[in-house]
Amino acid sequence: MIRALIVIAAAIILVGCASGPRFLTYNGPEVTHITVEKAARRMTLWHHDQALQVYTVQLGGNPIGHKRQRGDRRTPEGAYIIDRRNPGSRFHLSLGISYPDEDDRAAAQEAGLDPGGDIFIHGRGPDFRRARGDWTDGCIAVTDREIEVIYAMVRTATPITITP
Repeated sequence: MIRALIVIAAAIILVGCASGPRFLTYNGPEVTHITVEKAARRMTLWHHDQALQVYTVQLGGNPIGHKRQRGDRRTPEGAYIIDRRNPGSRFHLSLGISYPDEDDRAAAQEAGLDPGGDIFIHGRGPDFRRARGDWTDGCIAVTDREIEVIYAMVRTATPITITP
């Protein structure tokens, strides 16, 4: 009997310590557009002309200028869409951005470059909890708690505009 109680207590403790993402539900106004202002380090979720949420973000480690090639650590600039959701991200949760688009691929090809890809809005995950400043490889980072809310609010095909 005591052994069973110890096993149950240990299981409860382990479940309580789990640091996986929480999958929240959202029943508010639809997010119709996302804007990211790189210079202000600000991301806003919009319902038409009404700001629903505003977040402070961290960007690529080389934040000035548009992403041109793999490894340049720049966050792209332009009009894209949220094109995928990753519930198993190593950065807690993540929402994919449709970079590179046709124009990005054409510009990179003309310059003889690989445009790169895998640009996301994501949390920190366990490896980057203490990261400061602009630290990503070109993504848009928020806290783990914030990405849980954003992940619940934003749907695939939501437009995103990233400005300098």
